[in-house]
Amino acid sequence: MTSVDGRHTGPDEADRFRALHHGRPPGDPLVLPGPWDAASARVFADAGFPALATPSAGVAASLGYADGETPAAEMFAAVARIARAVDVPVSADVEDGYGLAPRELVERLLEAGVVGCNLEDSEGGVLKDASRHADWLAEVRSSAADRLFVNARTDVFIHGDGDPGRAVERAALYVAAGADCVYPIGAPAGVLPLLRSGVQGPLNAFARLDGPSPAELGELGATRVTFGPGLQRRAAETLGDIAAKLRQGASGGVRTV
Repeated sequence: MTSVDGRHTGPDEADRFRALHHGRPPGDPLVLPGPWDAASARVFADAGFPALATPSAGVAASLGYADGETPAAEMFAAVARIARAVDVPVSADVEDGYGLAPRELVERLLEAGVVGCNLEDSEGGVLKDASRHADWLAEVRSSAADRLFVNARTDVFIHGDGDPGRAVERAALYVAAGADCVYPIGAPAGVLPLLRSGVQGPLNAFARLDGPSPAELGELGATRVTFGPGLQRRAAETLGDIAAKLRQGASGGVRTV
């Protein structure tokens, strides 16, 4: 399939991305920076990262929205700009699918030029019924066939009781439904070995810039590492520091000669 901007998408591109998740030795997870716009995507691609994964919260901030409040059309348009800007595979965080039917969701992702997606199992801060969500994921995977890498996010650690066993149970349902990877967002680093032992297939860990390194998370069992909106927020903080210094300089008085 060809996206609206002419970018080729299909099984080959998705398989290229899928292959990056397999055969990785401990301590060498796939590190996927999270671009929030075309400019940041080019920075990460130019740095040599083989693939990227957009964060919905970071993209929302770049568009002037709070996390979870971005209209679907604006999110897909932003993701398309990011995918168009780089020559590496891009996966998109599209929250809980914006209420779209599986076939329409898949079509819009492919039109945006991405090769994968994050799909979360909560809505409004409440966990969805795991079996019904698994059925929905199965429909997404059926509609996508091999054209999209499906990263099934489970929110047990941020909107549930934080029970690793419950996270493993939900993960098993999602893998059985066809998910390529499971993402227990917010799982403490110390829980990763337990999750690794119970989850079949690739395991996505959330990294904080002030926490364990990607290599350390990989040693604990992570197959891939993402940062959510952390990089966008750090960039905004840095820009804020620059702005403050510029402001101080601008109000430093009038120089006389």
